Amino acid sequence: MVFAVAKPGTASRRNTAVLAVVAMLVSACGTSLSQPDDGRKHVVTTFTVLADMARNIAGDALVVESITKPGAEIHEYEPTPSDMLKAAKADVVLDNGLGLERWFERFVQRSEAEHVTLSEGVEPVPIRSGEYQGKANPHAWMSPRTAAIYVANITDTFIRIDPAHEATFRANADAYLARLAEIDRYLRDELAALPESRRALVSCEGAFSYLARDAGLTEAYLWPVNSESEGTPQQIKDTTRFVRANGVPTVFCESTVNDGPQRQVARETGAELGGKLYVDSLSGPEGPVPTYLDLLRHDAHVIVAGLRGGTP
Repeated sequence: MVFAVAKPGTASRRNTAVLAVVAMLVSACGTSLSQPDDGRKHVVTTFTVLADMARNIAGDALVVESITKPGAEIHEYEPTPSDMLKAAKADVVLDNGLGLERWFERFVQRSEAEHVTLSEGVEPVPIRSGEYQGKANPHAWMSPRTAAIYVANITDTFIRIDPAHEATFRANADAYLARLAEIDRYLRDELAALPESRRALVSCEGAFSYLARDAGLTEAYLWPVNSESEGTPQQIKDTTRFVRANGVPTVFCESTVNDGPQRQVARETGAELGGKLYVDSLSGPEGPVPTYLDLLRHDAHVIVAGLRGGTP
């Protein structure tokens, strides 16, 4: 997660240039950008996880695109003129909110599309330490239970922009909610079978606060947000102390960050370094997490196996 602050100089000039190019493209293309060629409404999301959720609810009734691509680092992403053109031609833009996509806020103003924040209604989990202590952790989609709020917000939005397909959207949403509930039950049932001392999730970044809260896990992490100070000696020391004190058998790291500091924690405590966890981005079709449900299932199995002291 990140709480990016625009810096003066080169980055600001680049952002200004991007906005200027987008404005010229939109002006040149005129109103033809407001509708897809086949007449379906056009939905744009800020990253792949949201796009996959939206596609499952939309079915074939809507066109859904993501600004970022599979495997992209979403925290410090720099939108291109092509990305902004997607937003300009959208009927609705879906973002996560909770401070995640600060990079996008500067550009969405150029679009006339409706703007919907999918985390609306989520009870935020505050960050416990560091520079952003007290601010909301933005990774609410990482819990199947809070993901249900995203689904409700997506469904309501789609019904509003395309009421003719309300029955389709509701049926797809109900089926999707059922699959989320299956993952939630699996995780909670498997964790409940573990000794309480093993119900601790230690990750590199604090991206699992909502999952930990909803699944009854004690959470610890090296750093709370993506920043330049990741894996500092103090963070490693604090995490090492927690792992030793709680007899944590396995520690984890996310796929998009450097796992070196967590490897040091594992070496110093004798804990295992578990399989990679996925958070911010889906993989390509041939990868381990091509869909959001695959991401949740993968992480649930890796966490359960690690806390048991084995492999998935």
